[in-house]
Amino acid sequence: MDNKEFGYVRVSSKEQNEARQLDIMYALGIDERDIHIDKQSGKDFNRPQYQALKMRLRKGDTLYIHSLDRLGRNKEMILNEWKDITQNIKAHIVVNDMPLLDTRIYNDSIGSFVADLVLQILSWVAEEERNKIKTRQAEGIAAAKAQGKHLGRPKTSITLEFEQAYKQWRAGVITAVEAIKITNMSKATFYRKVKEYEAN
Repeated sequence: MDNKEFGYVRVSSKEQNEARQLDIMYALGIDERDIHIDKQSGKDFNRPQYQALKMRLRKGDTLYIHSLDRLGRNKEMILNEWKDITQNIKAHIVVNDMPLLDTRIYNDSIGSFVADLVLQILSWVAEEERNKIKTRQAEGIAAAKAQGKHLGRPKTSITLEFEQAYKQWRAGVITAVEAIKITNMSKATFYRKVKEYEAN
C-alpha cells in the first residue's frame, strides 16, 4: 500500500481565512480530500478534523503543517503531539515554514537529535511569544482603565433627540414603541437611558 500525504490547516476562528495555508498545501500537490481544516482555537486537541486526520495517518505517511503552532498552543502540547505522530504512529511531519523540521530527512540518531533540539527551541519560542502577547494585552487594558478609558461597546449618550422623544412619551403624545423608534435604540437601551435621565 502506498504511503499518503496529508495536510492539516487550522485557523483560530471562523472569521479567519485559511486560504494562504491551503494554497501552500495545493502547491505541494496534496489532494483536497486529504487536507483537514479546523476553524477553532489550538487550546486542546478536541478538534474534529484533527482527530479524523490522526485516525487516517499510517506508518510512513507524511503530515504537512504550515507552522509549528498549528499543532498546539504550548511547548508541552506540541512536543507530546509530535512524539505521538512520529514515534507511535511512525508517520513523518513536515513543517512548511521551517525546513529543518522535516522528519523524512532524519534517519540517523544525530539527525533526530538535531530535529528534537530545534523542535524544543521553536516550541518554547512559540509559547513565549504567546505569553508576551497576552502580557501586552493585559498591560494595554490596565493602562486604558487607569486613564479612565471605557473598554468594550461605546456608551450610548443622551441626545437631544432622546430628550424630545422622552418628553413626548411622558406627556402621552407618543407611545414607548414610537419613542424607541425615534431614538433608534433597543428597548433595553431606551429604558436604561430613561433611568439615567430621570436620575439626573
